[in-house]
Amino acid sequence: MSTHTRIEVALALKSNGFVPLFYDENIENCKKLITACYSGGARLLEFTARGNFAHEVFNEVSKFIKSNYPDMYLGVGSITDGAAASLYMQMGADFIVTPALREDIADVCNRRKVLWLPGCGSLKEINDAEALGCEIIKLFPGSIYGPEFVKAVRGPQPWTSIMPTGGVTPTSENLKSWFDVGVTCVGLGSQLIGKSSDGTYDYQGIETKVKEVIKIISTLRN
Repeated sequence: MSTHTRIEVALALKSNGFVPLFYDENIENCKKLITACYSGGARLLEFTARGNFAHEVFNEVSKFIKSNYPDMYLGVGSITDGAAASLYMQMGADFIVTPALREDIADVCNRRKVLWLPGCGSLKEINDAEALGCEIIKLFPGSIYGPEFVKAVRGPQPWTSIMPTGGVTPTSENLKSWFDVGVTCVGLGSQLIGKSSDGTYDYQGIETKVKEVIKIISTLRN
């Protein structure tokens, strides 16, 4: 089970400002990606459970993190129903990320006091999520809505915390456009953790990118 409360995770998301997203069916690759992100300064990770037997990979990833990086928060994404959320929470997921708003996921996560971030794309969905106890909503896909959508929502609802995912790039210009309108954090996937043309990962390059993103976000906030 999760060793962190949803409030602790929510505060970590706000403090860190970004979450690297990754998936690989090879457990050794996952361990190297985790190490690269941790060495770069990331303290949150989202494992996007999209492949066959992804839960088996996640189980090993969770044990690896808890043994080697106990101060890292591990979440799981692409969760589409309450049963899957329950399964991953049993394997140590610290937070649950979903592509869409589902009440069954809210129910099982709230019962265990685990943070959940539902994918929302309208003001109604955001309001419904917050009524269900959501601390931070996931704006997905961020590339469709853009920073202006966040600005429009937070005008009348400054209490709304938003994490855009999809359409976020690890550049100063792009990150500035999001943080200028008040996002709580951002999710970075293939733009941060992607394979090289030969199908391998540049682990040192990923570590360097993570450091650069942390520096950019820190500068923007200050």
